Amino acid sequence: MSAVITQRLVDLDRSLQRAARGQRTALCRAAAQELGLSLATLYRKLEEVTVAAAPRKRRADAGQSALTREEALTISATLIESARRNEKRLYSLGDAVEALRASGMIRAEAIDKVSGEIRPMSLSAISRALYAYKLHPDQLLAPAPVTELQSLYPNHIWQVDASLCVLYYLKPTAEKNANGLRVMEADQFYKNKPKNLARIAADRVWSYEITDHASGWIYLQYVMGAESGENLNSVLINAMQERGGADLMHGRPFGLMMDPGSANTAGMTKNLCRSLGIQMIVHAPGAARVTGQVENARNIIERKFEAGLRFQPVADLDELNALAAKWRMHFNATAKHSRHGKSRTDVWLTIRQEQLIKVPSVEVCRQLAVAEPESRKVNTKMRVSFQGREFDVSVVPDVMVGDKIMVTRNPWNDQAAQVVTVDAHGHEVYYVVPVVARNELGFDVTAPVIGEAFKRMADTPAQVARKEAAKLAMGAETEEDVAAARKAKAIPFGGQLQPYKHIDDAQLPTFMPRRGTEHELAAPTVVAPPLSIFAAAKRLQARFTDWSPEHYAWLSQHHPAGIQEEALDSVEASLRAAFTRRPTLSVVGGA
Repeated sequence: MSAVITQRLVDLDRSLQRAARGQRTALCRAAAQELGLSLATLYRKLEEVTVAAAPRKRRADAGQSALTREEALTISATLIESARRNEKRLYSLGDAVEALRASGMIRAEAIDKVSGEIRPMSLSAISRALYAYKLHPDQLLAPAPVTELQSLYPNHIWQVDASLCVLYYLKPTAEKNANGLRVMEADQFYKNKPKNLARIAADRVWSYEITDHASGWIYLQYVMGAESGENLNSVLINAMQERGGADLMHGRPFGLMMDPGSANTAGMTKNLCRSLGIQMIVHAPGAARVTGQVENARNIIERKFEAGLRFQPVADLDELNALAAKWRMHFNATAKHSRHGKSRTDVWLTIRQEQLIKVPSVEVCRQLAVAEPESRKVNTKMRVSFQGREFDVSVVPDVMVGDKIMVTRNPWNDQAAQVVTVDAHGHEVYYVVPVVARNELGFDVTAPVIGEAFKRMADTPAQVARKEAAKLAMGAETEEDVAAARKAKAIPFGGQLQPYKHIDDAQLPTFMPRRGTEHELAAPTVVAPPLSIFAAAKRLQARFTDWSPEHYAWLSQHHPAGIQEEALDSVEASLRAAFTRRPTLSVVGGA
């Protein structure tokens, strides 16, 4: 600002301080016309040369509002619910307030302190109240605070994403120096011309970006067609291979972060990661910020690499990927990363030997991608059968006889397999289990020889729990005490457990007897054959101490047809009476 303008503004400020009410605007307009400035510019420059007055005293009711929080929340909810999925609000504040008042859902009224009149609150007052309550949609729709994530070393965490090229599509050509890469002109390829997009759908170019989270190293590869599990696996396998030269990043990452797209969570991707021991980390839908590094890599690729494709002939996909490989080697080795201030290659080279896990060949990795873990049952020897061989699973924690476990190939060792388990956090954990080696007789080479040694298996969790339960039931401290208590026929829990006490304590209601109907069927009559004289005599002989042939003769005479079983008692009584009344003979001698 020139000295002339500054002096004129200072004089204007003095005039404004002395001017009467209603004259200030005219003075400002005259000064603006004199200086060739707009009125708004004049006011802005006047503030620069004016000494600020003391701040006004804060009102006692500052920050208070006649709008209740319940009404403010209702207004805020209406505005939020009217928003589209992209959070663009459709309802204006005025429309929402008008509709809510008409519906009787809010009143939004204030009392005039001078006249005592109740009047509707203005929209500006309602907006200020929403801000004061922190319920204004601009506040609620603000991005949620995020947490910065860190990785520990190169190859600790990789991030992967697929992007559809919005600038080009590829028409392979056999002509020398011909450019098969075609620009997607905005006036031909947009949403209102879907047929044009469908026509080149098979020629669309997709790029897969993989970044190492610690160093920021970018791996770029292009594919044709669409985002798919096959394309993702192919790119991931190629990225893990050792390629030599300045194309440094390779090896197995500890974890792989990706979005929840169907291709990323496909079975092939899970199989490959499971077999190689890679932890899959899939962020929640709509949380793309979690994989923000690889999202930013797409922006870098568009500006640093794809922008030059307009001037470079590319005949087919192989040429495009060869050019991408040259670019990524140069970019990672030369460009400084804003976070660590070094090139991405320099930081990746700090990886230690134990952190760089080499992966098998491309062919083996492709086999692993289609190899599902198989369920196997643990036998009594703590082994499982897999691919025609037995593997010892006693090294896997908490595995018991009869358990079913998931077994898959070990990509680094043909003499071992991998058992896939899940830890308390839901992450897959892999245990390497060795194959059971056998001698020429088919015996396990580690088995003890009969008569020379004996080696029992370690207790399984089930056995440990069973021993613990026995000690509790017998009130014992050692297994020897348990055995002694069982030998002594001790009652479990010392008789404290009363299995029928709940029955004794139960108070059943008094049930009314139910009237029934007599059965119409008569009881069957059982007619048994009579006993023969010999059988009856044998039965009755046991009841007499003086049985004689005369008794038998009496039975034969009086019951020649036999005797019924139930008549034996009466026959016995008749027999006794007959022999009791028999006259006795006496001998009379002469003198």
